[in-house]
Amino acid sequence: MGAITEQSRGIRKIWSNFQSSRVLITSNNYRIFDYLESPKTAGRIAGEIGTDKRATEILLDALVGLGLLRKQKNRYRNTKSASRFLVSHSPYYQGEIIRHVDGLWDRWSDLDTIVKTGKPSQRSRNHEAFILGMHNIAVTKAKEVITGVGLRGVKRVLDLGCGPGTYSMEIAGNGVEVTLFDLPATIKIARDVVSRSGTKTENIRFMDGDFLSDDIGSGYDLILISQIVHMFSENVNMVLLKKCRRALNKNGRVVVHDFLINEARTMPPWSSLFAINMLVSTEGGRTYSPGDIKGWFLKTGFGSVRKKTVVDGVLVSARK
Repeated sequence: MGAITEQSRGIRKIWSNFQSSRVLITSNNYRIFDYLESPKTAGRIAGEIGTDKRATEILLDALVGLGLLRKQKNRYRNTKSASRFLVSHSPYYQGEIIRHVDGLWDRWSDLDTIVKTGKPSQRSRNHEAFILGMHNIAVTKAKEVITGVGLRGVKRVLDLGCGPGTYSMEIAGNGVEVTLFDLPATIKIARDVVSRSGTKTENIRFMDGDFLSDDIGSGYDLILISQIVHMFSENVNMVLLKKCRRALNKNGRVVVHDFLINEARTMPPWSSLFAINMLVSTEGGRTYSPGDIKGWFLKTGFGSVRKKTVVDGVLVSARK
């Protein structure tokens, strides 16, 4: 029976993971971590954020159990990890991506129906939280990713589907001219992110439009497609790569940056679960393997395909 009990714990861990997620999401919604850079009682916190004292105490105790708060003499305060990632003025703040995940909660709850119909959830999302959430994630690894991309000999870059512009800022900081291209609502947010960052803008250009239907410019030495291909079907991605090829200078490169998944599309679990996120959110998206991406490059006329792993992902590049 001991072995059976141990095995059942693995199943229980899977079905109960939502509890930790919900506790963190709710705590983030109330900005609890902003209030706990110094020790405070549950009653004090409840008074400051306008919540029930008993409920707040239970929530704070759960956060202690999750390793996000410390508790001493009925006073709570942030752990170092919470201070670094969950306090809104921190440069590594992750609260916007958590806010985006809160918006995904109801979409994922539609999964039963989505598996039956193959159609994504029709629930709306908070676009600002999504884009700023992408900045939360990218800011922790931008330097490593752009180092992996490589800028030697590169003068002009197109960051296609730039999102908040985090990677573009790293590129511009290396003295390279970069054009940020995305939908108008996203470019508006990117302009604000770049402005607030204090990044020098002499090497930064903005273009808004739909990269599937609008002109993306030309004369680029490098086109970065970061966290984009998982939103679309294979056919759409090949159409996009053909368009990028036409926009490149001779011997120019396209670099696709995305989540790393094995060729069976099953591991690591984070990446196969992210494919579910694309199932509930898009018409044709999923997580693609490096082999999938290499195949698209070869079918669309590229050569010299290379793969390089980076933190939380992979870079697959090819030359015109």
